[in-house]
Amino acid sequence: MPRWRALPEELDPEVREFTEQLRRLVERSGLSVGAVADRTGYSKTSWERYLGGRLLPPLGAAEALAEATGTDVVHLSTMWELAERAWSRSELRHDSTVESARIARARAALGEFGPPQGAPQAASQAARAGGQPGAVISEPLCHEAARRAAAAEESPAAGPAGTAGPVGPAVAPEPSGQAPRPPVPGSPQPPDYRANAIPADGPAPRRRAALFVTGVVGALLVVAAAVLLLGVGDGTGGDSGSVQPLASPSAVLPAGVKCTGAECSGKDPEAMGCGGGRATTAGSATVGTSYVEVRYSQVCGAAWARITQAAPGDAVRIDAAADGAAPARTESGRVVRDADGYTPMVAVSGPGKAKACATLTSGSKGCTVARAPSAPAG
Repeated sequence: MPRWRALPEELDPEVREFTEQLRRLVERSGLSVGAVADRTGYSKTSWERYLGGRLLPPLGAAEALAEATGTDVVHLSTMWELAERAWSRSELRHDSTVESARIARARAALGEFGPPQGAPQAASQAARAGGQPGAVISEPLCHEAARRAAAAEESPAAGPAGTAGPVGPAVAPEPSGQAPRPPVPGSPQPPDYRANAIPADGPAPRRRAALFVTGVVGALLVVAAAVLLLGVGDGTGGDSGSVQPLASPSAVLPAGVKCTGAECSGKDPEAMGCGGGRATTAGSATVGTSYVEVRYSQVCGAAWARITQAAPGDAVRIDAAADGAAPARTESGRVVRDADGYTPMVAVSGPGKAKACATLTSGSKGCTVARAPSAPAG
């Protein structure tokens, strides 16, 4: 019976209860972690993480363990759903804590620079100007003078019948409320910003016309693209109004499955959700003391080779025969630490299109013999 390490203290109670239930199932069955990996299709390293509380197993792994130990699959699936929600909530709380810490560090870093350097000078300017208590001039004097000049230009002297009179030199009012002083002769005058303003009746109609033309051209391009994609007419003098049918979209993959067909070539079957209860054995052989098999997943349209009861250094290979226009394909794997290993996937059209071969460090070699695949577990 395995001796389990203590679960992490920060583990959520729902996840802790689910992990302890998985440990009880393994203990009652009398299986080792390696045997559990052989019967479920998930590696020994993955099960060590699942049973140690470091990673929540996928639903397929939990269902495969339930079938391997003769447990009610529905009951274990319900516990997995509760643990999965708790695991997601824990990840959200962790992300929020990290974000809060990052913001706190940013604020602390900004506080090290202190107040702006121009604050004492602006306060002294406000005191000299006799402004209201607490008023602080935060802009340079040159910007203040330019703003006053623009305000003066926006309020020209009124002419006869309410019309605006000629624009004269701007006079900036004194901040202390004294009478304005006349401009000094020869002093530079601020530019007339209104001279660069766009007239109200300027190019607005031309812009509207350009936008309208652009919209019409865009609509025509969309129509032309639709005609080309749908393939109106066959170009042979037939019915010009016939439309070729579009290819039907690919079927929606089950939850947890991340690839199908050629998309799965060269990828890990366990990471793509093709292993476990979604795979069957399409061929097997005993090479030396090792067991080699072809694992085939119909939902993924792919196959891979797996070797168990092996030793580090033993090699395994999956060979897919040429199928129509598709050339022959090969993927290889090697046992590193555990007593089992598997190859990446190759896309196949059926379970009999691939074979697995093993080369052991002892010198033994052999390949699988095709057989009728059994029904997937679960």
